[in-house]
Amino acid sequence: MTSFTLPHELHGDGAHKVFAVHGWFADRSAYASVLPDLDVLSFTYALVDLRGYGEAKDSAGAYTTAEAAQDLLELADRLGWERFSVVGHSMGGSVAQRLLALAPERLRRIVGVSPVPASGLPLPAEQWELFADAAHLPENRRAIIDFTTGGVRPAAWLERMVARSLAVSDPKAFRAWLDSWAGEDFHTEVAGARVPALALAGRLDPALSAGLLRETWRRWYPYGEVRELAGAGHYAMDESPLELIQVVEAFLDADDEDDTDDLDELNDLDYADGSWAAEGEQA
Repeated sequence: MTSFTLPHELHGDGAHKVFAVHGWFADRSAYASVLPDLDVLSFTYALVDLRGYGEAKDSAGAYTTAEAAQDLLELADRLGWERFSVVGHSMGGSVAQRLLALAPERLRRIVGVSPVPASGLPLPAEQWELFADAAHLPENRRAIIDFTTGGVRPAAWLERMVARSLAVSDPKAFRAWLDSWAGEDFHTEVAGARVPALALAGRLDPALSAGLLRETWRRWYPYGEVRELAGAGHYAMDESPLELIQVVEAFLDADDEDDTDDLDELNDLDYADGSWAAEGEQA
């Protein structure tokens, strides 16, 4: 079998290693808005392109979350990362949970930004058609982005998001990925995992809401949390980058290898301006 290495770029030289995994609509450029303000002294971030996206746009593959988890594990070995955390957006959140199922002993913490639950995301017939046809219809991609950001974002931003999505994704891979992240249920493989796990929901996103994540993510993970970003929809990296960085890095920085007590302190945090709020307490 031909060896494959996920295309990636490294930022920082901190001791805490972190993979950042993009979602269905973007490659690693999904994280461009947060890059200037990351804590590169405490963390080393590896931003990756999954198969079918970015520099891996023409790469063959099954285009599944399970395959992506294996690709990430192999990249960790190449980088010499024995233990690491994973931040995954949307579909990338499903990939992060697949990695948890594959190698829980390697993971320090996981963060899902509007993560697809490990149970998949069953869609009614009309929605499935909308999503499936988005592989080749730009107007469908625009409708999905508009809906999942509350219908309040500027038209120019929506068009820019669609243009980026079309430029960095292969249509056939894009369509194949849908079957995996939406249709596969592997939650029994991760339920009860004791790795600290934070899920962030955008208040403007009706599809992957805090309520849905409380019923899935929060139920499965004994050390799981669900928090809501009040100013964001589905694309928190673009919509509220500074708030996202603050809550994610606070969660990652609380890591103490064998101790999860610091999660209690995070549950007590809140912003005075209401930019995000806790949506669940420790089990």
